[in-house]
Amino acid sequence: MSQWKQIQQLEIRLLEHVDYLYDDNFPMDIRQGLSSWIETQDWDTAANEEPMAGVLFTNLLSQLDRVRSQEQNFLQRHNMKIIQQQLQVKYTSNPTVMARVISTCLREERRILSSACMQEQGPLERSLQNSVAFERQKNMDNRVAIIRGSVQLMDQAVKSIEDMQDDFDFRYKTLQARESSDARQNPEMMKQEVTTLQAMLNSLDFKRKEILSKMDDVIKEIEDLMSSQLNPELQDWKRRQQIAAIGGPQLTGLEQLHSWFTLTAQSLFQMKRQLDKLADLIVKVTYESDPIPLQKPQMEERVKYLIYHLIKSSFVVEKQPCMPTHPQKPLIIKTGVQFTTKVRLLVKLPEVDYQLKVKTTFDKDLPPGRVRQFFILTNNTKVMDIEDYSNGCLSVEFRHLQLKEKKYINGTKGNEGLLSVTEELHSLSFEACFTVQGLTIDLETCSLPLVVISNVSQLPGGWVSVMWYNLLSDEPRNLAFFGNPPRATWSQLSEVLSWQFSTFAGKGLNKEQLSMLGGKLLGQHASCSDYQVSWSKLSKENISGKPFSFWMWLDSILELIKKHLMPVWNENYIMGFVSKEMERTLLKDKEPGTFLLRFSESHLGGITFTWVEHGDNGEVKFNSVEPYTKNRLSALPFADIIRDYKVISEGVVPENPLKFLYPDIPKDEAFGRLYNIQPSKVHPYITSTLIPISQLRSNTTTTPSACQSPEPPMTPGEFDMLSEHLCFDINSMSSPYSE
Repeated sequence: MSQWKQIQQLEIRLLEHVDYLYDDNFPMDIRQGLSSWIETQDWDTAANEEPMAGVLFTNLLSQLDRVRSQEQNFLQRHNMKIIQQQLQVKYTSNPTVMARVISTCLREERRILSSACMQEQGPLERSLQNSVAFERQKNMDNRVAIIRGSVQLMDQAVKSIEDMQDDFDFRYKTLQARESSDARQNPEMMKQEVTTLQAMLNSLDFKRKEILSKMDDVIKEIEDLMSSQLNPELQDWKRRQQIAAIGGPQLTGLEQLHSWFTLTAQSLFQMKRQLDKLADLIVKVTYESDPIPLQKPQMEERVKYLIYHLIKSSFVVEKQPCMPTHPQKPLIIKTGVQFTTKVRLLVKLPEVDYQLKVKTTFDKDLPPGRVRQFFILTNNTKVMDIEDYSNGCLSVEFRHLQLKEKKYINGTKGNEGLLSVTEELHSLSFEACFTVQGLTIDLETCSLPLVVISNVSQLPGGWVSVMWYNLLSDEPRNLAFFGNPPRATWSQLSEVLSWQFSTFAGKGLNKEQLSMLGGKLLGQHASCSDYQVSWSKLSKENISGKPFSFWMWLDSILELIKKHLMPVWNENYIMGFVSKEMERTLLKDKEPGTFLLRFSESHLGGITFTWVEHGDNGEVKFNSVEPYTKNRLSALPFADIIRDYKVISEGVVPENPLKFLYPDIPKDEAFGRLYNIQPSKVHPYITSTLIPISQLRSNTTTTPSACQSPEPPMTPGEFDMLSEHLCFDINSMSSPYSE
C-alpha cells in the first residue's frame, strides 16, 4: 500500500497533523494527484543537489501537465493550472527549496504513520505537540498585534501634540510681536490671551505626560513580551530543531517567529522615531518641568537596549551543518568532505547601506585538554542577502565549507584524549557586525555540537552520539557533555529509536517491536518505561556473547532495510526483533510451511526466515536459513528469494517449503506485488534465474534445523546438474551454520 493511501486511512486526530503539512509551498492537490510518482523520487538527495532538483522540478511540472490534461472537471483543471503557475514562480530559480519541502513532508508523513503504529505518542512528541503550545502561540499573536496597534496610535498622538504645539507656538510668537503696543492699549485683551496660552500650555503639558506614560507602558509590555514569551518561544524552537535533527517531528514555526520578531522590532523602531520626534519638539517649545527632557533619555536607552537584544537573539542557525551525502544525519562532519549550513536573521531590518558579512569559525572555545583541532579549509566569509522566496529575511547559506585537521610539530594528528573520536564534540560559530539606526550590534551564534570523523566507518558511532546529546541536552554548546553523559529513560530512548526507523527505513516501530528491542537491551527491566539506560549500555558495551554493541547491531539493521528491504519492511511483513525462543512459540501450532522473518541476532545486518514442519509422528521441526546480508541481497531481491527458495533434502525433489507468512497469509498473496516481473522472451537467449538453495540436514529432534545456502545462489541449469549427478549422504554432511 502506498504511503499516501496509508495516510488517508488514519484517524481524524492524525489527519489534522497531515493537513498542517500542506500549504502554498506544497499544495495537497499535488500530493494527491501525483502520489505514486512523488513517492518514487529521491527528494532527500535532490534537496542537496541543485542539478537533480532541477530535473525533478521539470519532471513534476510535466507530470502536472499530464494529470491536468486527463482531468474531466473544469474547476479542478483550472485550479491545477493556477498551482502550476505558482510553483513556477516560486521554485524555478531555486528548485532545491522545492525538493527540501517535499522531502520534509514525506518524512513527516512517515513519522505520523509511525506514531499511529505506536498507538500513542511518546513523551518527547507529546511535549512538542499539545494544545497548550497552540494556545500559547495564539496568545502571542494577540499580544504582538495589540502592541503594534498601540504604537501606531501613539504615532497619531505625537502628530496631535505637534499640531497643538505649532498652534501654541504661533499664538505665543504673535502675542510677543504685539505685546508692547497691545499691553498699553488693551490690557484686558492681553490678559485674556495670556490665560488662553497658559491653558494651551497646560493642555500641551498634559498631552506630553500622557504620551510618555503610554510609551512607558508599551515599553514595559514589550519587555515582558520578550522575556516571558518571545525568548521562550525561540528557545522552544531551538529545542524542536534538536529533536527534528534526530528524526523527531517536522520543525515548524520559524516563519511565525520571524513575524513576531519583525513586528516587535518594527514597534521598537517606530517608538525610537517617536522619541526622536519628541526631542525635536522641545527645540521649539519647552518650559519648566517639561517631562520630555526629564524622561526621554531614559526611555530611549530602554528602547535601544530592547532593539539590541531583540536583533542579537534573532541571529539563528536555520540549517544545522550537514554533509549533502548524508542529509538525514546532520551534525556529523567528515574531514575533507564539503558540508553546508545556513544562518538567518529573524528580524526584517530597515534598509542598510552596506553589505552584512558573516564569518564562520570552527572550535572557537574548545574545552581544556582537547587534542584534535580543526580549521576551515575553504572561504569562511559570506554576505547575507534577502531570499527571493522569503518575506524579506536576511540569510546566508555556506554550501562549500570543508574541514582539515591540524598537524602537529611531530607531523602526526592528535587523537590521544580520553574520549573516543565520536564522543568529542565541536562547534561552528558565526559572527557579524552592523549598524542600524545609530546602533552598532555584534551578532554571534553557534551550531549545535558537531562530531568530526575522518572515516565513514565512524558514521554509526557519530550518529548515536548526536542522538544521545540532542535527546538529553538543550544546551547549545556543552562540548564536555560526554565527559559524564547522563542516562536516558527507556521511554525516551525507545521513541528516538522508532524515529530512526521512520526516517531511514520508511516506517517506525510498533509497541511489540519496541518491547522486543527493550528485552534485548534491558533484559528483565524491559517492561519498566522509566528504567535508566546508560550511554555505555547503548553504544559501548558488547551484547552478551557478541562482538558488537547494541547500537552497532541496530544500525546495521537500519542500513539493511534502507538498501535492500524497504518494500518488505513497509508492508509490515518483517516481524523483526523476535528471539529464537519466541519464534518457536509463535510457529509451533501453525500450518506446515508457515514462516516468519526476523533479523539475525548473531550477524550484523542479517535477515533470516524460519519455517515450521510437522512430522508423521506429530513432532514439530523448525528450520532457519543462514542469514542474508547485504552482499547476498545485492545479487537477489529478498522477495524473489522468498518466491524461488528451494530445499534439497535426502534426494527428494527440491521444493519451496515456504507456504504461509505468519500468521496465515499465503506467500504469493503477501509478496506477489513485490516480485520482480520476468523479462519477456523476445531475444534469442534462454533466460536464466538465480535460485537460492539450501541443504537441509535430517534431524530427529524438535530443535531448529539449519539450512546453509551456497554462495552465490544457483542458476536452474546448475541446480539440475547438481540434482542429477550428486547423491547427498545427509549424515556425513559437515556441521551446518547455526543461527
